[in-house]
Amino acid sequence: MGFLAALARHLDALVGPGVMLLYPLYASIRAIETPTAVDDQQWLTYWVLYSLITLFELSCYKALAWFPLWPYMKLLGCVWLVLPCFNGAAYIYESHVRRYMKTGAGHLGWSGYPEGQKKAMQMMTPDARKAVERYIQNYGSDAFERVVKAAETEAKKVEIKKY
Repeated sequence: MGFLAALARHLDALVGPGVMLLYPLYASIRAIETPTAVDDQQWLTYWVLYSLITLFELSCYKALAWFPLWPYMKLLGCVWLVLPCFNGAAYIYESHVRRYMKTGAGHLGWSGYPEGQKKAMQMMTPDARKAVERYIQNYGSDAFERVVKAAETEAKKVEIKKY
């Protein structure tokens, strides 16, 4: 029973680094490699929240030393933020942070683009986004719209040929 009690007492120190640092690091690297912005939002938000928790801990360490459940509460909170079945960091972003930010992508400098183009731009890598922005500057938004429609038509043709 002594081993299990010691394991329970130090659960936060044993599991915490893997849950709070190693898995988020791995998932963040994977998110960088994907073209969508959805997972980027999850992991960027996680790192911001984790940084805030760490700053809180550093600022209030004397008071938290008197609260023995703090490490376990932090571990449970980080599990909720990290695990894909909960996506807690994305939830906090969607429900709290986003309403304080400007709506849409206007704060990213894309306010002049139609909604469809904003969504397309958000899904691109930064290099592709720069190339598209240069194309739009040189040839106009209508030319980009024609290219997108032509690409959609070609994609539909390819889908039909597959079946």
